[in-house]
Amino acid sequence: MYGGAPLKRTVPSVLAIVAHPDDIEMMMGGTLIRLHEAGWQIHYQTLADGSCGGSNGTRAQLIAQRAAEARAGAKVLGATWHRPLVHDLEITYCLPLLRRVAALVRQVQPSIVLTHGPDDYMEDHIITGRLAVTAAFARGMQNFATTPRQKPIDGAVAIYHSLPHILADQLGRPIRATHYVDVGAVHERCRQALECHRSQAEWLAQSQGATAVSAMAQAARAVGRQSKKFRLAEGWRRHLSTGLGEDGDDPLAEALGDALVIRPV
Repeated sequence: MYGGAPLKRTVPSVLAIVAHPDDIEMMMGGTLIRLHEAGWQIHYQTLADGSCGGSNGTRAQLIAQRAAEARAGAKVLGATWHRPLVHDLEITYCLPLLRRVAALVRQVQPSIVLTHGPDDYMEDHIITGRLAVTAAFARGMQNFATTPRQKPIDGAVAIYHSLPHILADQLGRPIRATHYVDVGAVHERCRQALECHRSQAEWLAQSQGATAVSAMAQAARAVGRQSKKFRLAEGWRRHLSTGLGEDGDDPLAEALGDALVIRPV
């Protein structure tokens, strides 16, 4: 939960900022587990509360259910869960929401931000990624007020964009990673975390004839093949460091060592 004083930083932290409950588990859970095993503090933020991601119960009931599921998933990953900020379909690139995301960045003081890419297949994901990037860029701007108020922070932050879970953009064009993380050894925990989102699994099966667990496994296999090294992998692209840190800094690669391979596109 955010809104208090900045956290006392004794170990490096990573902040995952995504659109919906289960987005973290689908495409970045393994990377978060790997970072947690490497001694990092990990933080779990979904902007939307999942209020439209189901067909049973009232909106209030669904919000409560999906929050409980997300908290359970975060616990499996070893992450600190932060409360969603808006309802589904209310993720817009606007100043009030930007101020809230920026407050979280300043409180958590991450060295790494993981978020959606600028060419995802879903508009909510794209806007979330834009908000995360701007919030990170504004972390040290003393004249930018956040909600709630947080003091500006110093230090570099590296942003990495995840792959869409369908591995393509809105026009069906393939999206490839540059950084591939080996998630084979932690895939079972990823599956356990994703299975915490029972309401979403039921809704996807009813509305789209899909299962989240099988989609995650299929994507991990496909990304693993692209890595040319790992059986199961998650893929990332490093955001340009201008205004965020030093050229050449790659804290994700430094933290994960042999569990990560870089393949320039």
